[in-house]
Amino acid sequence: MIIAASAPLTVVAGGVTTSFAVTGVVGVPLGFIVLAAALAVFAVGYAAMSRFVTNAGAFYAYIAQGLGRPFGVGASLVALVAYNAMQIGIYGLFGFQLSTFLEAKLGIVTPWWVWIFACIAVVGILGVNRVDLSAKVLGVLVGLEFLAVIVFDIVAFAVAPEGASTAGIDPANLFVPGLGAVLAFGIASFMGFESAAIYSEESKDPKRTIARATYAAVAIIGVFYAFSAWAFTVGVGPSRIIEQSRTFGPDLMFAFMSEHAPVIISDVMQLLFLTSLFAALQSFHNAVARYLYSLGREGLLHRGLGSVRTVSRAPWAGSVTQTVIALVVTIGFVIAGEVIGLKADFAPVEFLYPVLTMFTWLTNTGAMGLVLLMGIIAIAVIGFFRNDRRGLGAWPTLVAPAISAVVLFTVFVLIVLNFDVLLGQAETTAATFVLPALLIVPGILGVVWGFAIRRRDPELYERIGHGIEEAEAAVLETEPQRGI
Repeated sequence: MIIAASAPLTVVAGGVTTSFAVTGVVGVPLGFIVLAAALAVFAVGYAAMSRFVTNAGAFYAYIAQGLGRPFGVGASLVALVAYNAMQIGIYGLFGFQLSTFLEAKLGIVTPWWVWIFACIAVVGILGVNRVDLSAKVLGVLVGLEFLAVIVFDIVAFAVAPEGASTAGIDPANLFVPGLGAVLAFGIASFMGFESAAIYSEESKDPKRTIARATYAAVAIIGVFYAFSAWAFTVGVGPSRIIEQSRTFGPDLMFAFMSEHAPVIISDVMQLLFLTSLFAALQSFHNAVARYLYSLGREGLLHRGLGSVRTVSRAPWAGSVTQTVIALVVTIGFVIAGEVIGLKADFAPVEFLYPVLTMFTWLTNTGAMGLVLLMGIIAIAVIGFFRNDRRGLGAWPTLVAPAISAVVLFTVFVLIVLNFDVLLGQAETTAATFVLPALLIVPGILGVVWGFAIRRRDPELYERIGHGIEEAEAAVLETEPQRGI
């Protein structure tokens, strides 16, 4: 689930080339290693806390128990906005890619939004079934993604017009003025790695599984992204990678493969690019469904959201709610672009409307929110172990969280400072302020709401961030929950 959310093929084909194009920095591959190391340090405290907090609300529960319930409420709203933004934003790229692929290969002209609605239906169906069904589907898709990128890496090193150059992993080519933008772009490629804790209540051994999954995901995707980005510089040539990335964008990988391998391989890779997006959509959908389930179960949102299916135990109400949210937001973008005419503002590339707005705006907003939450989580870990280290040493309970907090808040500031760049804007617009406000305002209101609950409903306040107690858990083992 974690690696599916990170979407390896999407990152390598789209994220890496975009980073090269926008930042003009050849050292992008090494940037992935730096970020992986930083997130591995974050994972130390995160994994330590996961041994003692088992809750589908993950960020919400961790912050509530580490910094206080009001801050947990605020975090829950930020998490809901961030995960929904990441998930729905990816729909924009999916619809655009599938419609253009069908037009180029089969001559079938279809609106980009038709395929989004179809995909929302499929994701929704998988979302109301057992999580292991989604895991099996995504496992196959992610395996094919890795295979596709590995084939590209092999071809790239075989072509190597300038030899097996180490320019991409040379520190001198990373620690340059564009470093901040590289890290701001790069961190979004890892988003989803923190989601292991969301599945803690559905895993057989959460005290060990969550930590293992988190560490494994950071190591695998960090090394894989770095190596594949390096392969890009070798295959295209360090002297041409920036110019070629600006010319072709995400199509550079497929154009490269069309030139140096049979066309069928490039076509298959483009199909796998679509399945990569689908895998990420399913993973983020599951994350949102479980946050809604956790908040509904504890009474912060409508209790109906705390319903699960009797047989599959999947949070069906949360899943359906996320599906409806995705439909509503997509319809909003369709009306804005097709009816109101917003897409005309992007002439002469108005065909890129869903990519330049829905995908770019929402995914960057989501990444910003998740980085902010991870920084707060690092502080929450310190608060959680402050009075009782529970037999653990200073490294996982204080030192590692403190280091990761500094790093993550630094990256958050870099995202804020480079937000215009991330949105692809030449100058500041209303979106520069509105999109971050979608995160910050709900967070502040959530904290205020949390303090209000403490005064008005002490019983509800006590449940915030604490999931189901052992007595309730025992009941759930013998009695079916509400739902279908």
